[in-house]
Amino acid sequence: MSAIPVIAIDGPSASGKGTVAARVAASLAWHYLDSGALYRLTALAALQRGLALDDEPALAALAAKLDVAFLEGMILLDGEDATETIRAEAIGEGASRVAVLPTVRTALLQRQRDFAHAPGLVADGRDMGSVVFPHAPLKIFLTASAEERANRRYKQLIAKGEKITLSQILQDIEQRDARDRARSVAPLQQLPDALLLDTTRLSIEQSVQFVLDHWRAVSAA
Repeated sequence: MSAIPVIAIDGPSASGKGTVAARVAASLAWHYLDSGALYRLTALAALQRGLALDDEPALAALAAKLDVAFLEGMILLDGEDATETIRAEAIGEGASRVAVLPTVRTALLQRQRDFAHAPGLVADGRDMGSVVFPHAPLKIFLTASAEERANRRYKQLIAKGEKITLSQILQDIEQRDARDRARSVAPLQQLPDALLLDTTRLSIEQSVQFVLDHWRAVSAA
């Protein structure tokens, strides 16, 4: 087990794992890794450079040298604020396509592990518990029904003024789920040693408390 404790929270797209992970990290005064942001940044950088999202060698080379910084809630790409840009639906779709490429995942692996600093790290993604931090003392698989995830995402996008239908979002989520589960490297899955947290009918506060309660139990053992 690493000397730096890690809580690994994995789950499908739009499940709320990022919000829960960030709040757990804040409650514990730990560091936080949004691994999905690295894939979104890779997709954004590729689109900015005119690279095809299936050009694996070029994307892997790009991922390995991304100029990325996480500063006080801001995400910078090449020194520019990309915090909101990477949350666009098109970038999320691009990230899902980029994330299935094995050499891209390898290029980003050590960059993710480097986020583990004292006093601890809360990391969210698709393969935090299975690949990036396999020895994490607490692993959570956080999910919700596809319909509930689509509804949450729809409300977020409408609030931002984006024009999209609920059925479009549901279709996109189902396609991403299928792609994430079927990929050859680090497919999305609930590990045998991961606790299931279904947030379909839970509030954010209840979900955060679930993780904190189980962390206290693990750390006290």
